Amino acid sequence: MNDNSWIQLALYLIVLFALAWPLGRWLQGVFDGSLAARWRWMAASERALLRLAGCASDEDMPWWRYAGAIVAFNLIGALAVYALQRLQFVLPLNPADMGAVSPDSAFDTAVSFVTNTDWQGYSGESTMSHLTQMAALAVQNFLSAATGIAVAIALIRGLARHSAQGVGNAWLDLLRAALWILLPLSLVFAIFLVSEGVPQDFAAPVIAHTLQGAHAQTIPLGPVASQEAIKLLGTNGGGFFNANSAHPFENPNGLSNFIEMLAIFLIPAALVFAFGRMVGDMRQGIAVLTAMTVLFVGLYAVGVLAQSQPNPLIAKLGVSGANMEGIETRFGTVASMLFAAVTTSASCGAVNAMHDSLMPLAGFVPLFLMQLGEVVFGGVGSGLYGMLLFAVLAVFVAGLMIGRTPEYLGKKIGAFEMKMVAIATLAVPVLVLLGTAIAVIAKPGLAGLSNPGAHGFSEALYAFSSAANNNGSAFAGLSANTPFWNVLLAFAMWYGRFLVIVPVLALAGALARKPRLAESAGTLPTHGPLFVILLIGSVLLFGALNYVPALALGPVAEHFVLFGAH
Repeated sequence: MNDNSWIQLALYLIVLFALAWPLGRWLQGVFDGSLAARWRWMAASERALLRLAGCASDEDMPWWRYAGAIVAFNLIGALAVYALQRLQFVLPLNPADMGAVSPDSAFDTAVSFVTNTDWQGYSGESTMSHLTQMAALAVQNFLSAATGIAVAIALIRGLARHSAQGVGNAWLDLLRAALWILLPLSLVFAIFLVSEGVPQDFAAPVIAHTLQGAHAQTIPLGPVASQEAIKLLGTNGGGFFNANSAHPFENPNGLSNFIEMLAIFLIPAALVFAFGRMVGDMRQGIAVLTAMTVLFVGLYAVGVLAQSQPNPLIAKLGVSGANMEGIETRFGTVASMLFAAVTTSASCGAVNAMHDSLMPLAGFVPLFLMQLGEVVFGGVGSGLYGMLLFAVLAVFVAGLMIGRTPEYLGKKIGAFEMKMVAIATLAVPVLVLLGTAIAVIAKPGLAGLSNPGAHGFSEALYAFSSAANNNGSAFAGLSANTPFWNVLLAFAMWYGRFLVIVPVLALAGALARKPRLAESAGTLPTHGPLFVILLIGSVLLFGALNYVPALALGPVAEHFVLFGAH
């Protein structure tokens, strides 16, 4: 690694934390109601919109009602996205005359965008009409991101409240997340993207001709900037174009690349600051943020170091320097690996380089970051509630070591709480490993792999790691738009989302009912360096225990084959 690697990383983190700190204060004010109490127009707007939806703004829901509202809301969203895709050929705003999306692809895409995964087995510019891109995909980008934020806020309330029966109002939390956070940030970011040259229109594709007048290329246009903004701020990842953020119409230059990376981490980082404020101890938020940052920096360094090595097979041909296959020259190795680490640390899935072309151990990094549970900053909301699950796990392990009942933020952690943590943390690895096993032994699954051996196994493992962890990025060498892959990945995405959300809300409800205990001499401090180390160790150990055997068959084996052959 050279100085450029560290300078870009340091600049990125400094700007990120400088922006996330005030946004965290705004998030706290939005969700604790203090801003609505100060500004009457905000409270009146919330009441009016909830009244239109038939909801009461003052209802405090128990966890099971909150969970029921969240699941029902997302189920209806999935049906709407599916219907719009199947009917787009008879709907307006279809200047390229796109036909109906096939049933299996529409099913996969509907589940994908509802679960904040945004896995795309299709080319957006040649499959989806402008109306589908906006009314189905972009709208669901807002709603799925709002879902993650709402669940994280409910868990924070469970930790902050004591002897309470409710965890908040799901409808009010969803409204606040979309209206006061995602929408204004997306508007500002979309305007910035338009200023950098990203299209925002309803035009039909433009035909480019050669100097001799021949048809050279069809260039799609459309409402790109608006979808790009929320895809990044909401850690969604689904691009307007198939090349995603490697396409110059989505990511034109180095400045846009830097700002897009900031957009991915902005809300997840701000939520950690909001967590510290809402539980009344900013040190708790700083401890969680420190653990996230250490994990991120360490794995980013591994990725840059691995990608900077020359490919020995290409070096035999007399070509020296870092491996640039699949890397955009306008970004280079460092910015591409930083983007890869950011997008797979968050549950975003946007890519500015082809992960399929990375060096084996460089490809290991985004794969492992997803397998850690998308908790290294993570998706909007999902990263924080995932890391808080590990925090509860860490204090449980510490309690076992010293023979004391574990506590976190003054709440005793009992059998029920640990059962919910176990379900939420084990469901995704089961989906990933079981799905990968089915894919690599079934003929339809093998047919989608474009590479044999260890790299082909990595493609399948990456696909299910991405789907079940709701990331959405791909190794790009997998032909996944088939009924087998579409259906299997859709199930992984749906259950990977809601087999975590429901236990998290059950945990929130259980914690909210508990009284708050005073600290004693035997209480484990959860805001100091020792807890940060314990938290990092819990995340890494959990990831290692679940996935190391599978990783050894994929990117690790490929690394030894590549350099062993050399």
